Amino acid sequence: MANTDITQRSQYERTDLLAGGEGIRRGSEKAATVYTVIALIVGVALSVVALATIENWAQWVVLGVIVVFTAAVMFAIGPNREGSGSSFKVGR
Repeated sequence: MANTDITQRSQYERTDLLAGGEGIRRGSEKAATVYTVIALIVGVALSVVALATIENWAQWVVLGVIVVFTAAVMFAIGPNREGSGSSFKVGR
């Protein structure tokens, strides 16, 4: 940076080259919708098969533990929890 003139420095500090992520293309919204619909259909089908094959109370207990654990993990790493950084304010 010491041996640059004002034009070179301006070119180096261009806002479109900064790592803000605003210029990054996220992809197709239609593809995300198609993926979501397919994932929901597969998830529902697998859930129906799992519920149909449960035979005794021990399997229901295992399924219940899996559901409770999944909900607990979702709550623990969710973006709205205390200390997640989602309410971080820059500049105070």
